[in-house]
Amino acid sequence: MLPYVYKVTKYDPADCDEHGHYTGAEPSTSDHGPVEAAYLQAVAAFAEETSINQLAIREPQIGGFVHFGLEPPVDGYGLADLFPAGLSGFHDGALVSIGVGLELARAMLRDNGAWCRLEVEGVFAVHVGWDQYLYLGSSRPCEGALAHTRSLGLFPERLDSSPYDFAPDDPAYVQRPADADFWERLRWTVANHSAVFLEEVFAGNASQWHRLTYDTIETVRSRLAPRSRLAVWPDLLTDIDTAVASMPDEGLVEILREDEDGRITSTVVDETEFEAVISQLAGARAVGVISMYAGEDLPLFTAVLPDSDGVLRARWQTEPTPSDRNWAFLKTLHRGQVVTGTVTTIAGFGVTFVDIGGFTAMINIPELSWRPFNHPSDVVSVGQEITAEVLDVDMTRERVPLSLRAVQEDPWPQVARQVGQVVTGPVTRIVPFGVFVRIEDREDGFEGLVHTNELDESSENDIGVGDTLTVKIIEVDLAHRRIALSRTQARTNRSQEGSSA
Repeated sequence: MLPYVYKVTKYDPADCDEHGHYTGAEPSTSDHGPVEAAYLQAVAAFAEETSINQLAIREPQIGGFVHFGLEPPVDGYGLADLFPAGLSGFHDGALVSIGVGLELARAMLRDNGAWCRLEVEGVFAVHVGWDQYLYLGSSRPCEGALAHTRSLGLFPERLDSSPYDFAPDDPAYVQRPADADFWERLRWTVANHSAVFLEEVFAGNASQWHRLTYDTIETVRSRLAPRSRLAVWPDLLTDIDTAVASMPDEGLVEILREDEDGRITSTVVDETEFEAVISQLAGARAVGVISMYAGEDLPLFTAVLPDSDGVLRARWQTEPTPSDRNWAFLKTLHRGQVVTGTVTTIAGFGVTFVDIGGFTAMINIPELSWRPFNHPSDVVSVGQEITAEVLDVDMTRERVPLSLRAVQEDPWPQVARQVGQVVTGPVTRIVPFGVFVRIEDREDGFEGLVHTNELDESSENDIGVGDTLTVKIIEVDLAHRRIALSRTQARTNRSQEGSSA
């Protein structure tokens, strides 16, 4: 916030009522003449005394919703000849000379349909408000500029702050940047959808649409206006009859039209204009319809372009989608982090889903327990609160695999210390190459394999599931989590012990 802020008007305070409302005869529109020129001279005087020679455009807006309606809008919104590259040059962060800044202020005073904040961060600001109210902020008191402003017949008034100072929609919201993670997710999305649409909003009420395939992503990316707000949509365009059939009976919708040359245009209309717009769709290659009501049609995910150095300096925000909220949550996670969540689903294919702070993470079967089990429901149950470790944070696929066993003590080293011991346990499975025997007296006890070579030939065909065998632990492979057992060596041990006795 700047320390010196002044409201500059053409309205004599003597003609204001006790509430500060002007009651005189001055019109609330620009005279396009000497009074307008006085406003611009005041801006120039403050800029000179603050020692600045260029201004940054912030939060630009053009078109219908910024027009105050007191003067008819003009072609080009008052920006004609100011930006050689066209309207896309009127973007957030664009640096302009004081001369161009004054012309932008003129367009705003004339209510030509273009608006922005003109600022040098922490140093200077020009805000044009309703009814010919001008707000000038400076890091200096600018006594000379104040005196000059009064001599021009204008009335400056000291304020604590400008009512047009930027304020975020949600100060707590962390805006998603169009960084490397964003573009990688976009590539993955295009690969899965074949094509998507990228909406590029380079100024309020000003957007361009791009149909993306995997081969065109980088070309489109290189042409985006700096600091644009981006929205990724599924392939919205379809045949005309289907699109027309999907239109609501009433409401505000955006109609997308793709021509044969691939050019995409959009128009926002309500039910009073549906019939006229539909009649103009003949000859379109494809058409799409998007509801403009909050929560009805949402893009897949959104972002704002950072500057070339990777820093996100644009102050505006996109409307967060579920994917954007997932992104914000995933940014708080890291590999190895321990989290607490609630089991929500045990899928038929074995994956267990866990709610961690509103995001659904997953635990694959091997990560549920160190010990053997028949079904995930033997280890966890729906509604159970668990603590698990984050194995990875996949920003592209928005996946977080967890491990329940990682927060438990690994019992395998203890098993490995039992090599050479003779134990007794039940046969749990019979396979062509041997039998499995549980070596611990517990339902989830570890099992080892007695290979056919380690069985007595005379008893090999007489063994059944549930029979009790005495075996020797001959090897524990920690790398592959395997236990090798021997019945013959167990008998040899018994015989040796008997002979010694």
